[in-house]
Amino acid sequence: MTDVKGAAVAAQEKPAERSESSDGRRVGAVGRPGERSELRVAGRRLRGSSRVRNAVLWDALRTVLDRIAPEGPSDVVDVGGGTGGFAVPLAELGHRVTVVDANPDALAALERRADEAGVTVKAVQGDAVDLLDLLGPDAADLVLCHSVLEYVDDPAAAVRALTATLRPGGSASVLVAGQVAAALHRAVAGHFDDARHVLTDPDGRWGDHDRVPRRFTRATLADLVAASGLTVGELHGVRIFADLVPGSLIDAEHTGRGHGGETSAADALIALESIAAVHPILRELATQLHLLAHK
Repeated sequence: MTDVKGAAVAAQEKPAERSESSDGRRVGAVGRPGERSELRVAGRRLRGSSRVRNAVLWDALRTVLDRIAPEGPSDVVDVGGGTGGFAVPLAELGHRVTVVDANPDALAALERRADEAGVTVKAVQGDAVDLLDLLGPDAADLVLCHSVLEYVDDPAAAVRALTATLRPGGSASVLVAGQVAAALHRAVAGHFDDARHVLTDPDGRWGDHDRVPRRFTRATLADLVAASGLTVGELHGVRIFADLVPGSLIDAEHTGRGHGGETSAADALIALESIAAVHPILRELATQLHLLAHK
């Protein structure tokens, strides 16, 4: 079985051409609608491109957690969760979090990160396909499977394993690299043959030097998840525009006055990403596709 996190880290290219791994750079923001101008994780305000690229994802996770356990903490399993970019903020919010990752170095970094944050996150070394053996059935209210299915040897087996780990009524959050976006980004960079190859290759790869083993479309991701017995929910496009605009523009303090008064470029882009995330056409162009599925 592929070392999930080792492969994901090795796959890091510039944001427009890669799917982010579950590393320390992936941080999110939890808040209520209307609070996007002050997006935070456990009280820490996130600025610029980091919060823009993750705002849609964290909004979706907040919604599903509110549904699963509106009055108390949930049991969350983060498959391939690496150094805790999602796990630690979720633990800070009071959830009971377990990270399953094949990379012992990543788990060691996770434990240090959790200690620094003053929270407990359980670290388990293992592969996605072994979730049932590692944790047992009905172990989680929510399973995160972010930037994993691109790299494992058998995505279908990995999804079956996480399905078995979910409790009835639980949900899975699946994040994968988008095939259409990869073609768009290669074309914008002037690599037209690569862009054509992405669209015709069964795995959505642009060539032999492509570090991402496979990419997905909305249809291929939905079919994969449905085959495991989960009910496919809403699909979100993550990073539709954020990877196409310069980082210096995202980090600009203000853009002037819009419909809601003076606003920052990051806030304006988050508002745009939030609407585009569920647009039936634009979401196909996202660097990452996020699917919520329910048991």
